[in-house]
Amino acid sequence: MTRHILEPVEFKHLLYGRRDAVATITINRPDNRNALGTDTVKELRQAFDQAKHDEAVRVIVLTGAGKVFCAGADLQGFRLEISELDRYFQRRNLADLFLEMTELGKPTIARVNGHALAGGFGLVAACDLAIASDGAQFGMPEVNVGVWPMMIMAIVFRNVPRKAGMELMLTGKRIDASEAVRIGLINRHVPPAQLDAEVDALAAELAKKSPIGMRLGLEAFYRMQDMSFPSAIAYLQDQLALLGLSKDLKEGVTAFFEKREPRFTGK
Repeated sequence: MTRHILEPVEFKHLLYGRRDAVATITINRPDNRNALGTDTVKELRQAFDQAKHDEAVRVIVLTGAGKVFCAGADLQGFRLEISELDRYFQRRNLADLFLEMTELGKPTIARVNGHALAGGFGLVAACDLAIASDGAQFGMPEVNVGVWPMMIMAIVFRNVPRKAGMELMLTGKRIDASEAVRIGLINRHVPPAQLDAEVDALAAELAKKSPIGMRLGLEAFYRMQDMSFPSAIAYLQDQLALLGLSKDLKEGVTAFFEKREPRFTGK
């Protein structure tokens, strides 16, 4: 099996750091409200790939610099004089990013420090978990400029009920953090001063779990969504059998009976 070689990556539009087992990816374009330009999306793909293949990383946090999480696509891109074919392939990067986020095998947490709009709304939906600041707002305002949120629609409707999602898309209106919790977009919201502590606590809790259990579980979760019910049941049975071969499962059961904390190694 070919081993993935990690090479240091320098980013222009992101900040990337790791503390203990938690990698944090920060969209660092505060002057542009952390808009998703072509280069920013490419860097996000690189950053997630870096975290995916770093064995020291067990949890990935995504956030934005400054007062906004992400305002969505950089509208300057619509003014560029390029062919529609080139524009198509640029957008393909965002589609690939969303697909790759389902294949990380490590839990992702959106730290929503401010407004999450359009593509930013999609990034929140694409993360496994999300915690927001009380003042954060969420919306898909594309319809207000004659566009439709095509690139995030598949992600959105895997996270929120149909009528709730359709109202947001059709009207372009924003909702507050409480409503985002109600429709299932985020897990909870906290006062701004508590956001870091809340995210850190959740990340630390997840980092204690078995990496192999997390990887197989997340892989199973995303794959079963497109299966028929009988196929999903059979597939999940196979995945449980595979998990039963892991040293982590044996360690977890042993630790339970010995009344101690398990020491998971990801094997």
